[in-house]
Amino acid sequence: MAGETEPMAEPAPQDILSPITESAIFLTICVDPGGEEVVRDLLPDVSGLKRSVGFRVPEGHLTCVTGIGADFWDRLFDSPRPAGLHPFGELRGETHTAPSTPGDLFFHIRATRLDMCFELSRLLVNRLRGSARVVDEVHGFKSFDERDMLGFVDGTENPEPYEAPAAVLIDDEPRFDGGSYLIVQKYLHDLGAWDGIPVEEQEKAVGRTKLDDVEFPDEDKPSNSHLALNVIEDEDGEELQIMRFNMPFGEVGTDEYGTYFIGYAKDPAVTERMLENMFIGLPPGNHDRLLDFSTAVTGNLFFVPSADFLDGLEDDDPEPAADPAPEPGDDSLGIGPARDATL
Repeated sequence: MAGETEPMAEPAPQDILSPITESAIFLTICVDPGGEEVVRDLLPDVSGLKRSVGFRVPEGHLTCVTGIGADFWDRLFDSPRPAGLHPFGELRGETHTAPSTPGDLFFHIRATRLDMCFELSRLLVNRLRGSARVVDEVHGFKSFDERDMLGFVDGTENPEPYEAPAAVLIDDEPRFDGGSYLIVQKYLHDLGAWDGIPVEEQEKAVGRTKLDDVEFPDEDKPSNSHLALNVIEDEDGEELQIMRFNMPFGEVGTDEYGTYFIGYAKDPAVTERMLENMFIGLPPGNHDRLLDFSTAVTGNLFFVPSADFLDGLEDDDPEPAADPAPEPGDDSLGIGPARDATL
């Protein structure tokens, strides 16, 4: 009908909800002062680099998700952060600590083959060389039937496919709809100590059986079990969910084994409440029993913009700065205040 306008299309998200694959590389990057322009040039090209590698082996299902840290957002854009984006806060309990560690950019790269993940990682890092540094790189692998290094199935509590978009994708913040929040942590396991306790005690620490992955009834779960502390409910008693894509990693020569935790959510407060329960305890002091065998050594919070947001950077800042262009001699590069990277 004349005068009517077509409804605006929903922003296309990044490939967050792609299935878990056999291989993944997790890259955490710190950008040097002055490297903002290099990153602004790279971000809209990430999808093209992914296609150039993925086209060579279409059945490899290569994906790449890009996240941006809070402090770096302020350096990259002259516009407000997404509502839930802030630096990851350290959690210091009576016994265990979840540290906050440096990280400006994050790439979550997945495929059925590690060589595809490696090639895309190489292309991305080459574009950033001289302007940024990889501060943490983890190569994850699928272990049998989705087992972690502790021998338990990981990810059982993920939402069903039809529930996942509502749990993960922002739909109430127009400028950032289609985006998500991502919290990552690298855990190192003391497998010697873990393997030294009976399977029954391991199952109580997790809250489910080890062999057949059956969750204990609520009345049988110890209050400090991992599952008991990771169930978050709203004021109406509805469970709030996140999407985990955790993967095991390890090096036999260094005897270093662990789990890379990677959790996407529409609201980062849900994941943060889980971590508070684990490290501070519920009530305080009743910490997650798994932490007696697993040590968190990194911690970051990133915003994952929609694919449309990233692609739009090629043309312009999604929200142009209100301030005038910098005068000669101003070292801000015209894209935000010049600050040191979070190191």
